[in-house]
Amino acid sequence: MTDPSAIRAMKEFRAELVKIMPGYSWTVHKASSPGLLRATGIQSSGFNRLSTLRVIRTAVNDKPRYEVKSAGFGTRAPFLFINVDGTLARALRGLQEHYERKAARYALHARALKNGRQPAAAE
Repeated sequence: MTDPSAIRAMKEFRAELVKIMPGYSWTVHKASSPGLLRATGIQSSGFNRLSTLRVIRTAVNDKPRYEVKSAGFGTRAPFLFINVDGTLARALRGLQEHYERKAARYALHARALKNGRQPAAAE
Protein backbone atom coordinates (compact mmCIF):
# COMPACT_ATOMS: atom_id res chain seq x y z
CA MET A 1 0.00 0.00 0.00
CA THR A 2 1.28 3.45 -0.86
CA ASP A 3 1.87 5.96 1.91
CA PRO A 4 -0.90 8.67 2.06
CA SER A 5 1.73 11.44 1.96
CA ALA A 6 3.18 9.87 -1.20
CA ILE A 7 -0.29 9.83 -2.79
CA ARG A 8 -0.80 13.50 -1.91
CA ALA A 9 2.67 14.35 -3.31
CA MET A 10 1.86 12.48 -6.55
CA LYS A 11 -1.39 14.44 -6.98
CA GLU A 12 0.39 17.75 -6.36
CA PHE A 13 3.17 16.77 -8.78
CA ARG A 14 0.64 15.90 -11.48
CA ALA A 15 -1.17 19.23 -10.97
CA GLU A 16 2.17 21.07 -11.30
CA LEU A 17 3.00 19.21 -14.52
CA VAL A 18 -0.42 19.81 -16.10
CA LYS A 19 -0.31 23.51 -15.16
CA ILE A 20 3.09 24.12 -16.76
CA MET A 21 2.86 21.68 -19.70
CA PRO A 22 -0.83 21.17 -20.55
CA GLY A 23 -0.03 20.01 -24.10
CA TYR A 24 1.27 16.67 -22.80
CA SER A 25 -0.68 13.69 -21.48
CA TRP A 26 0.89 12.98 -18.09
CA THR A 27 1.39 9.73 -16.23
CA VAL A 28 2.78 10.01 -12.71
CA HIS A 29 4.43 6.74 -11.78
CA LYS A 30 3.67 5.09 -8.45
CA ALA A 31 5.88 6.49 -5.69
CA SER A 32 6.98 4.68 -2.57
CA SER A 33 7.95 7.98 -0.93
CA PRO A 34 7.09 11.65 -1.49
CA GLY A 35 10.83 12.40 -1.86
CA LEU A 36 11.17 10.75 -5.28
CA LEU A 37 8.54 11.33 -7.95
CA ARG A 38 8.66 10.35 -11.63
CA ALA A 39 6.38 11.27 -14.49
CA THR A 40 6.20 10.76 -18.23
CA GLY A 41 4.48 13.18 -20.57
CA ILE A 42 3.56 12.28 -24.13
CA GLN A 43 2.47 14.34 -27.13
CA SER A 44 0.92 12.28 -29.88
CA SER A 45 -0.97 12.55 -33.11
CA GLY A 46 -3.20 9.55 -33.61
CA PHE A 47 -1.05 6.51 -32.91
CA ASN A 48 2.22 8.42 -33.50
CA ARG A 49 4.21 9.56 -30.50
CA LEU A 50 5.70 12.95 -31.38
CA SER A 51 7.48 13.84 -28.15
CA THR A 52 8.20 12.33 -24.75
CA LEU A 53 9.16 14.22 -21.59
CA ARG A 54 10.45 12.46 -18.50
CA VAL A 55 10.49 14.42 -15.23
CA ILE A 56 12.06 13.26 -11.99
CA ARG A 57 11.58 15.31 -8.83
CA THR A 58 13.76 14.61 -5.84
CA ALA A 59 14.04 16.43 -2.55
CA VAL A 60 17.49 17.24 -1.25
CA ASN A 61 17.47 18.89 2.19
CA ASP A 62 13.77 19.73 1.62
CA LYS A 63 14.64 21.59 -1.61
CA PRO A 64 13.16 20.17 -4.83
CA ARG A 65 15.43 19.21 -7.71
CA TYR A 66 13.91 18.60 -11.14
CA GLU A 67 15.58 16.53 -13.82
CA VAL A 68 13.89 16.78 -17.21
CA LYS A 69 14.79 14.96 -20.39
CA SER A 70 13.09 14.62 -23.73
CA ALA A 71 12.95 12.23 -26.63
CA GLY A 72 11.66 12.72 -30.13
CA PHE A 73 9.45 10.73 -32.46
CA GLY A 74 8.48 7.16 -31.54
CA THR A 75 8.25 5.06 -28.40
CA ARG A 76 11.86 3.86 -28.64
CA ALA A 77 13.46 7.21 -29.43
CA PRO A 78 16.53 7.93 -27.32
CA PHE A 79 16.53 10.81 -24.89
CA LEU A 80 18.32 13.75 -26.48
CA PHE A 81 19.28 16.00 -23.57
CA ILE A 82 18.89 16.26 -19.79
CA ASN A 83 18.53 19.49 -17.82
CA VAL A 84 18.42 19.91 -14.04
CA ASP A 85 17.19 22.88 -11.99
CA GLY A 86 15.48 23.81 -8.74
CA THR A 87 12.08 24.51 -10.29
CA LEU A 88 10.17 22.65 -12.95
CA ALA A 89 9.67 25.80 -15.03
CA ARG A 90 13.40 26.63 -15.09
CA ALA A 91 14.36 23.03 -15.86
CA LEU A 92 11.97 22.96 -18.83
CA ARG A 93 13.05 26.42 -20.00
CA GLY A 94 16.69 25.30 -19.93
CA LEU A 95 15.82 22.23 -21.99
CA GLN A 96 13.95 24.38 -24.52
CA GLU A 97 16.81 26.93 -24.71
CA HIS A 98 19.29 24.11 -25.37
CA TYR A 99 17.25 22.93 -28.36
CA GLU A 100 16.80 26.50 -29.63
CA ARG A 101 20.60 27.06 -29.49
CA LYS A 102 21.16 23.81 -31.40
CA ALA A 103 18.52 24.76 -33.98
CA ALA A 104 20.12 28.18 -34.53
CA ARG A 105 23.55 26.62 -34.92
CA TYR A 106 22.35 24.06 -37.49
CA ALA A 107 20.33 26.72 -39.34
CA LEU A 108 23.51 28.80 -39.67
CA HIS A 109 25.39 25.84 -41.18
CA ALA A 110 22.47 25.05 -43.51
CA ARG A 111 22.42 28.66 -44.80
CA ALA A 112 26.18 28.59 -45.36
CA LEU A 113 25.85 25.42 -47.45
CA LYS A 114 22.91 26.85 -49.37
CA ASN A 115 24.83 30.06 -50.09
CA GLY A 116 27.86 28.00 -51.16
CA ARG A 117 25.81 26.34 -53.89
CA GLN A 118 24.83 29.70 -55.40
CA PRO A 119 26.92 30.87 -58.35
CA ALA A 120 29.32 33.70 -57.59
CA ALA A 121 28.00 37.17 -58.44
CA ALA A 122 29.46 38.69 -61.62
CA GLU A 123 31.80 41.56 -60.90
